[in-house]
Amino acid sequence: MNKRLSLAVAMFIVFIAVVSLVFHYPVQIIDALTLKPAPGFDVKVHLWRIVFEPFLGHLLFLNRGIYAIDEMLLSVWWVVIAFVVYTVYKWIAVKDVVKRKKFLLSQFVNLPIVVGLWFAYFLVMIFLSANLPANTIVNNAKNSVLVTTHSHSQFSHDGLIRQSGLWEWHKYNNFDAFFITDHNNHAKTLDFVNAQRKGEFPADPLVMGGEEFSGTNHLSLLGLKSYERTKGMTDSAAVALVRADGGAVIVNHWFDGEHKTLEYYRDHGVDGFEIENSATNISYDRKVYWKIRNFCEKNGLIMNGGLDFHGYGNVCSLWNAMEIPGWHNLSQDAKEKAILDVIKSRDQRKLKVLLYNDRPYYVEKNLFLMIPVHIFNYFRTLNFWQILSWALWAFLFVFIKMKISECKKEKYLLKTDNMVALLGVLGALFMLGLGLFYYGETFRVAGSDNDIYIEYAELLFYIGGAFLLYSGIVTWFRLKKQKTES
Repeated sequence: MNKRLSLAVAMFIVFIAVVSLVFHYPVQIIDALTLKPAPGFDVKVHLWRIVFEPFLGHLLFLNRGIYAIDEMLLSVWWVVIAFVVYTVYKWIAVKDVVKRKKFLLSQFVNLPIVVGLWFAYFLVMIFLSANLPANTIVNNAKNSVLVTTHSHSQFSHDGLIRQSGLWEWHKYNNFDAFFITDHNNHAKTLDFVNAQRKGEFPADPLVMGGEEFSGTNHLSLLGLKSYERTKGMTDSAAVALVRADGGAVIVNHWFDGEHKTLEYYRDHGVDGFEIENSATNISYDRKVYWKIRNFCEKNGLIMNGGLDFHGYGNVCSLWNAMEIPGWHNLSQDAKEKAILDVIKSRDQRKLKVLLYNDRPYYVEKNLFLMIPVHIFNYFRTLNFWQILSWALWAFLFVFIKMKISECKKEKYLLKTDNMVALLGVLGALFMLGLGLFYYGETFRVAGSDNDIYIEYAELLFYIGGAFLLYSGIVTWFRLKKQKTES
């Protein structure tokens, strides 16, 4: 049995190596307007990502899918299909009628736990993967400064990250500067900006004041200095406010609804449009993309990328590279002015929208069938060290499996059914722990419009509690039965 397992693992590693070498897909930074590699920019594969590649790699790869959330939801059916196929195979292999019945009953009990563990995995991908050691950009381009013009803290109604965490996240992803654009609120942002200006935390990356104004469309008001509230303002008044502060205005994700015409926003004096936004889907209808792009080029408006990070969802896959000579010699105020000047100049030569690219482009069609394709494409992107990590962990698994098979005392604790049930308990505790953390954060944002913390906390308490009850009962009965039989 152990020899067959070792052979199977060896064949699997050979398969990974062949896929990576023969069908290799280079991970690179590309220009969103040309779809060609952007010179001066490279990809850094984090050491901890390599060390734990079999556990982190596929998760981070799926997270960067063009339609990541939809694809992850569809993946539950592949989990069920794999579970059913395994059940049928084992049922055929078992010849004893009594054992067959026991096995089918056991699998029937296991299915809700397997789906619950998939849900825990889904939660990790959505809510925690942004803080895992993902691949990020390396900036070797002369005079290029990496900037975010669209991000949210917990003082947005839908943000799940502290301002300090947002700063750390941008630092990890090699940004030189970023705007916090909380929804219809910039007072807390200005407090954080002023704290940096006073030296209360490091000056790199630079934090700048902004707001996502909800008018006829969402507008990024960049460079705000005053504490004036925008609630109830018209589009014209909001644009006038940011102009009075010397700022810039970008139309956010116009392609998500197209509430007013492109001409409407041009006539209101905006500086440009987001040509990409990675908050929900990495991509959108390319017909609309060309509509925005052609309009901006014809009317002299600038195109930028909206990272639209909320503290959860996709890991970083988008950067704005602005040409600002002598960046490191500028004061903080001069740096902010230089960034705003790039946007207000509307000169696309001074701003490149960079995308992390690790797979061929695909459209929102037959996403269910794309799940196994993604697994294949993931292995195509691996380098030598990542393949080695897979090999080492795979043979460590074989070694542990052999030791377990030799274990006689308390062997019932290590049976597959018991391990599944125990993993269910751990998955449920993870959900409850995450829900408890979100509940605690509600006190930090008291008085703001944030309602997502309590919403997710309640959801996780209900689902995690039910999952813990079910997994706990199954674990108790199985361990009790095995102990009695031993």
